[in-house]
Amino acid sequence: MKSFIRTTGCGKVNEEFLDKVITIVGWVNKRRDHGHLIFIDLRDRTGLMQVVFSPEFSSNILELAHTLRSEYVISVTGKVVLREPSTINKDIPTGKFELQADKLEIYSKAKNLPFSLENADEVDEEIRLKYRYLDLRRPLMHNRIQMRHKFIFALREYLSNQGFYEVETPILTKNTAEGAREFLVPSRITKGAFYALPQSPQLYKQILMAGGIERYFQVARCFRDEDLRADRQPEFTQLDLEMSFINEIDIQNLIENLLKYSFKKVFDIDIQIPFARMSYDTSFKFYGNDKPDLRFEMHIQDLTEIFKNTELAFLKSILEKKDGKVGALCVKNHKFTRSDLDFWVNKALKMGAKGLLWIRFDENGQIESPVSKFLASDFFEQVKNIIPDITYNDTLFLIAGRYKDAWTNLGRLRLELGEKLNLIPQDQIKMLWIVDIPLLEFDEKDNRWVSVMHPFTSPQPGWESKSPDQIYSRGYDIVFNGVEVGGGSIRIHNAETQEKIFFKLFFSLPNFLRIICFIYFTCMI
Repeated sequence: MKSFIRTTGCGKVNEEFLDKVITIVGWVNKRRDHGHLIFIDLRDRTGLMQVVFSPEFSSNILELAHTLRSEYVISVTGKVVLREPSTINKDIPTGKFELQADKLEIYSKAKNLPFSLENADEVDEEIRLKYRYLDLRRPLMHNRIQMRHKFIFALREYLSNQGFYEVETPILTKNTAEGAREFLVPSRITKGAFYALPQSPQLYKQILMAGGIERYFQVARCFRDEDLRADRQPEFTQLDLEMSFINEIDIQNLIENLLKYSFKKVFDIDIQIPFARMSYDTSFKFYGNDKPDLRFEMHIQDLTEIFKNTELAFLKSILEKKDGKVGALCVKNHKFTRSDLDFWVNKALKMGAKGLLWIRFDENGQIESPVSKFLASDFFEQVKNIIPDITYNDTLFLIAGRYKDAWTNLGRLRLELGEKLNLIPQDQIKMLWIVDIPLLEFDEKDNRWVSVMHPFTSPQPGWESKSPDQIYSRGYDIVFNGVEVGGGSIRIHNAETQEKIFFKLFFSLPNFLRIICFIYFTCMI
């Protein structure tokens, strides 16, 4: 049997192979036929190599070379030589070499492609997914898969060196109470019974900790039967880990060093540690969410005090209600046209706000706004007391409402303004921890307190003497450029504490539901 011969990858040809005969294999990326001279770029996962077919090197394969088309799979044997200086391609590592072919074998022919790989970004995604095997041949897609592999390998390498065990947990399992909807898989063996696909390995990693493993991790598949989101699919992968006998700072330090190691090894990027830390309340106060993008400045400003005696009926009615506030974003040194301002008003409405009020100051200090006649003559000075760096070329966007609602919409508007006005530096990395996360939040629909994270999150010391809205957890989230990429918490290990938390969670339910929930959760600890 003839053995397969492959000397090196197409993208790995270098001075070592100069003037040597080698064999390379791959896909025909591009073909240029000049009659008695044919050039092809041969591609494999390592890169490209230019191959030349000419009667000067071998006349008996020229006819076969004329039949080559894009995405034919071939092997070529020939001599590696330097290109003419004027023809060197500086965009690829092999750009100063070419292969003078004297042997050619076609392994597989290709039909006309449904789309050009070079212009695949312009092709409808459904077409690319239909022909996924073609889409994956693109260097862009290959590089993403390679990057993912390298990053996961670096995570495994670091955690192994830190004494972690990688443990795989079951995929077909019994459903657990974690909040998200689960996918169910019917059992063929036991009629009427179902397996559940895990939302995360929560229960299993708790078993591992109780079993004395102490340091566990896995690159886990997770499944959630939820509505799609921009950053969430029905199934996704997460780095899942658990540690025993630690405090928050221990695991935060571990994660910081893990990311620093992995980013340096995979991307050659130096991440500065320790990461910044920001309380949940501070994050919401200045950014309107719990995952602030710190790459650009534009804090939400509270202008409630300025409007406390306003004659504007709609603002007055809001401020007379409990928790009614007026928040603002200041856009600096940007001249909005009237159509621009109308666009942002409509944008805010689509994002859920009930209205958006704009106020702009021209270079002469004049105020332009639909409500300018209702503003005090010293309005600019009043604003300047709250926003010291405001100038006459700036514009204010204001949203009024209940604090949580108004600030949430201002947070969304801030991100939209940052993106549309190109305020976000794309070459920066800003990571931070969100800490002091509330333990409970009030669900007005069900008229009861619910867990912000999960019911097994440990409260901060002194919690028993505080009202539910003043209890903070020992939970934490990590944010990367405005995206929450991870989170965790110190779990409750004391049965008495867990019972008291369950009581706070279920005391407002009907008695029979309260008893059922208490028994269920007590049995889990």
